Order: sequence, then C-alpha cells, then structure tokens
Amino acid sequence: MKRNTWCLWVAGMAVLAVTWGTRAEERSSPPDPTAEALAEIAKMKVRPHDWPQWFGWSHKNNTPAGSNVPTDFSPDGKHIKWKAALGSQTYGNPVVANGKVYVGTNNGAGYVKRFPPSVDLGCLLCFDEKTGKFLWQHSNPKLPTGRVHDWPLQGVCAAPYVEGDRLWYVSNRGEVVCLDTEGFYDGENDGPYVTEENENKDEADVVWKFDMMGELGVSQHNMCSCSVTCFGDILLVNTSNGVDESHINIPSPNAPSFIGLDRNTGKLIWQDNSPGKNILHGQWSSPAVGILGGRPQVLFAGGDGWLYSFDPRGDGKGGSKLWWKFDCNPKTSKWILGGRGTRNNIIATPVIYDGMVYVAVGQDPEHGEGIGHLWCIDPTKSGDVSPELAVDANGKPIPHRRIQAVDPEKGEKAIPNPNSAMIWHYSTYDINKDGKIDFEETMHRSCGTVAIKNDLLFISDFSGLFHCLNARTGVPYWTYDMFAAAWGSPLIVDNKVFIGDEDGDIAIFELSPKQKLIAEINMNNAVYTTPIYANGVLYIANKSTLFAIAPEGK
Repeated sequence: MKRNTWCLWVAGMAVLAVTWGTRAEERSSPPDPTAEALAEIAKMKVRPHDWPQWFGWSHKNNTPAGSNVPTDFSPDGKHIKWKAALGSQTYGNPVVANGKVYVGTNNGAGYVKRFPPSVDLGCLLCFDEKTGKFLWQHSNPKLPTGRVHDWPLQGVCAAPYVEGDRLWYVSNRGEVVCLDTEGFYDGENDGPYVTEENENKDEADVVWKFDMMGELGVSQHNMCSCSVTCFGDILLVNTSNGVDESHINIPSPNAPSFIGLDRNTGKLIWQDNSPGKNILHGQWSSPAVGILGGRPQVLFAGGDGWLYSFDPRGDGKGGSKLWWKFDCNPKTSKWILGGRGTRNNIIATPVIYDGMVYVAVGQDPEHGEGIGHLWCIDPTKSGDVSPELAVDANGKPIPHRRIQAVDPEKGEKAIPNPNSAMIWHYSTYDINKDGKIDFEETMHRSCGTVAIKNDLLFISDFSGLFHCLNARTGVPYWTYDMFAAAWGSPLIVDNKVFIGDEDGDIAIFELSPKQKLIAEINMNNAVYTTPIYANGVLYIANKSTLFAIAPEGK
C-alpha cells in the first residue's frame, strides 16, 4: 500500500473509532467476564473452578477467578507444586478438568515404552492434577506425506475440550478425536472405536475418530491445529485446509474450512468452505461461540483473512448459515509469499466481550514481523460488514480476490461500507503526541488472542510488544517491549496480567491503565503457550516442561 493511501485509510478509521468510542463510553459499567465464565462452567460436567477448554470458556476471554497468585515463583523451586516433562517442542495449551491436566506436545518425553523419544509422534498427555503424575498418552504417528501436512516435531498444537468423562481434540493427523478421560483405568474399552493396539493404562481409550482428510478431502498445510469448542452437543472445528508445499496452489479449495460435528457420535452435521480458492496459507485459528444480538453465533477466522459468523446449528440441510463476514485487512493490502506483503491471515482466536468481538491478524511466525491490525466488531449486523467495499474504476463491486482485493494502479478503489460493523481499529497510534509513529506505537502481526477485564484489553505481537488498550475505544494506554517475540496470549487473574515470550520470560503486570511491571521471571526455556489458572494453581508450559505453581509449592 502506498504511504499516502495508507495514511488516509488510517485517518478515516480513526474518525470512526472516535465516533463509536464515544458511544461506547456512554454504556453502563464494565461487565465481569470472570463471573460469566464461572456461570457457564457451573453448567458443565466439570468442577466450578476448572478451566476445561482453550481459554476456559466459549467466549475465549482468559480471565479465571483466583487470589493470592504467586508473582515471585522460580522454575527451579520456589512455589513449584510439581512439574512434569513434556516433549521437546510444546505448542498445545494446558487444560484442567475433573482432576486431570491435559497438554498437547510431541513425544520427546517418551512416556510410553513402545514409543521411545526417538519416535516422532503427536501426543496428548494426561497428568494427575494434584501430583503431576503421568496417567496416559494418546499417540498419533506422523502422516506419511511428511512436512507438507505434518511438520516434524511440532506434535499436537491444539488444546482439548473436556466435559464429564469425555475429551475432544484435533490431532496432528487432521483427525477429530473423542477420548474417554478415564482411559483404561476404568477397565472398559469405550466405543464404537474399540480397535486400539492395546489397553495398557498408560495409553488412551478412543471413543470415536473423524478423519477430516479422508472424509472431507481436507489438505492441511504443515499441521492441523484447532482448539475446538461446543454449542450444546455440536462440536465446532476449523479444518486447517490450506496450500500445498509450493505455497501457491490450494489442493482442495472445495473442501470445508469449518464444520460442526455431533460430539456424541462424530457425525458431520454441517460444513462450509467460504474461504475456498482465496486461502492465503493455512487455517489454524480456533472458534468462539456465544449468543450475540439475540442469535447464536460461532466465530470462525478464515484463511483468507476474513472473520465469519455462522449459526452454530448449521442450516439444517448439511450446510452453513452465514450471519456476517468481515474483511480484517485493508482492501489495498497485498499477499506476497514469505510474509513480505501487507495482507495477513488470522491465527488468533476471536474473543467476545460485552457483546462485541475482538480479533487481530497475523501470519506464520516464520514469516517475521509486519504491520498488524486489531479490530473491535459489532456482531449484530448481517451480510458483508467489512469497513470497506472493493469497486472497479466504474464503481462496480469487485468479487473477493486472494492476492489483493483492490489494485489502485488499475483504477480500483476501496470505498466506505455503509453496512460496516467496525467499532474501532488499532494499527498505529501516536501515544506520546509527538506527531510521529514510533515502533512502540505500532500494532504488529500477532497470533495472540486478546484478554479483557475492567475494559482493559491486552495483546502481544511478534515484534515483542505487549499492548494495553481501552477495550471500548481502542485507544492505547501503553506498550511494553519484551525484546522477544510473543506467540502466546495473556492471562488476567487476581488483578494481575501474565504474558510469556520466546526468550522464556513471563512478564507480570498490575491490571491497570498505567504500566506497572511487577516481575519478569525466566522459565529456562521458550514459552510458546498461554498461562492458565485453575483451582488455585497457575500453570505455565514452556517448550519442554509443565509447571504447576501455587503458594504452598516448595
């Protein structure tokens, strides 16, 4: 995008943000997402203070209840209740439910004798919540097609959803798997899947599997990663359909990107392939779900850089029912291989807060740094609710295109969308009012998800910045330079904010519009995951170890 065009676009967005922000400030006092999460979890077959899915609950706002959370812990001992070995690379996030802790990783720990650490697998590990004792492992052999579908050593990159004695997750093989949380400790082989290679207590009891590659023709790119959620008995899944090894061709443009499954049987209920031939790279985001504007909505981030809202029940005929869609990139932005362009896809999970939707754009971390965008969206509208519309030189609408929606050199234009659902947009902001945009005043690419409480929004980016904004207006309060890329997302608990980075540091701040750093603690290895809190314990997974941290820890 040319600089003058970019500045005009940002200025226009800023006007809208101020207008909408003023209206937002007229609303009542902030909601309490912690109370909302507790109320939702209380209706599930888990304990009241469990954190049983990615970000704990359906709105994906990582704000559990907690008190007396340590801020002076040490990975070598202080406040460590227990620690457990994980694989050599860990990207799956811890989940806590009904006395067990689950983490996705690779086979570097070699817990199962028949699979020594030299055997590369995708693994879902189960530990005892009180002691950290290893209980069982679900082992997934690597796909024979190799790194195009299943990158070496990446393991299971998703978090499971747990309720009662059932667990659902997406494996590295592109399979949606339902497991018995009791494993074979209950002396039963739950089915209909009963063909496990053995029934040893250290291995998983599979209830059913749904092979997205085999059943739907999905071709995942490098890995399959979606932390599933549910709407009633409907399991909601992003399939990870993407490009091939050339990064140009899309092998299966007609395969679905989003699906709903019956969580009891694994039966396909509905499917949608909206991104289709416009997928930029991969599709690794996870859905959020809630009742918004009086209608149930599941929010899927597409591989084309659009955020989609569907009825989580489908259309009743095996297809999807679209409520709205929102282009999260400026229309003149351009996709260029290797991350050299300005158009981004979405890896972050959308978050619901105070009836609004928040999401940031980014790319594969290997693509490096780049300009980013953070959006606040009104989910009550319908149709194309993007900030802009693409038109040709004669003012006629341009169909959605993969590489660049609007090419100014051809006389094409981006015009304001009268049906826009944008409340505010954050990309740059002159916080110190010196008339210049500094590095610290820029939102960069991110695969992080926001966390919001007391109208304070926190998000990290690939350039190592940790941003604090007003969630109602999008106006930033402060940024903190971590001097290392951040892949994970914030945790807000006990009026504190925790964020990890690639150098292995956990930065801890007061929950405040003023920057107040409490501590910065190094965990001895890179932290690619997000801290969580459940039942009085803080959990942090670095690249190779899971730490359970509590006041009574040694």
